[in-house]
Amino acid sequence: MQIDYTDKQPKTLLNKGTGFLAGYSHSLNPYTGCAFGCSYCYVRKMPVSLFRGKEWGTWVDIKKQSAALLQKELIREKKKGPVTIFMSSSTDPYQQIEYKEEITRSLLEVMTGYPPDFLLVQTRSPLVKRDIDLLKQLGTHVRVSMTVETDLDDVRKHFSPSAPPVQARLNALQRLREEGIPTQVAIAPVLPSSEAFPELLRPVVDLVCIDDFFMGDGAQGKRTQQLGIRAKYEELGFSDWYNREAYKVVVSRMLEVFPEDRVRISQEGFAPF
Repeated sequence: MQIDYTDKQPKTLLNKGTGFLAGYSHSLNPYTGCAFGCSYCYVRKMPVSLFRGKEWGTWVDIKKQSAALLQKELIREKKKGPVTIFMSSSTDPYQQIEYKEEITRSLLEVMTGYPPDFLLVQTRSPLVKRDIDLLKQLGTHVRVSMTVETDLDDVRKHFSPSAPPVQARLNALQRLREEGIPTQVAIAPVLPSSEAFPELLRPVVDLVCIDDFFMGDGAQGKRTQQLGIRAKYEELGFSDWYNREAYKVVVSRMLEVFPEDRVRISQEGFAPF
């Protein structure tokens, strides 16, 4: 798929944490748009996508000169009180263009000099391994949350064919854990998975966050319903997985492997601590 990349000069990077991210002082998005273009992404029904006039996943704005701007904003915000950052809420900080542009890496470099009180890096890309050197400098002030919605790569391909394979994400989590970087897996949104899923996760993470369309799309599932996602479940013969109770199946399976305090639901699982 051809991606339309555009250079932008942002006026601000740190946005106030609200709604689902109310536990954070700020959200931070190194890019606008996301080339992974997952079929279920709630951002498809948000103004940033709806008013663009192009299909979600076909365009990305690159926020140039972001590092200098973030440094100024961090200095200002740290004077006001604790700074906790969710990176990112409406893009993936390690999508393909990051290999070339290194916007996310430049922001992490700034944060090693002006560390936030807490940073959550939310991604589905193994590229996060590249920045282990910087993540290690942030120590206990950072946690990497890797999205792994399912252990079945055929399911992953059906819902998000442009996103990295499941095994590559698990390998990245293993490497991060070996380097002592705090990690978690985000089963978000819950997609059909097998009974073997918990055992795949046990060696690579200590913390599991489970979220679904109905809790996590910001509109109690209404945004997802507008995307016609139910039909994609039906195409695979997994229609029973598209309901408000399906996540409990995954919770039950995870609790057979992980301690109760290590299995968290929706907003709680993404909260800073």
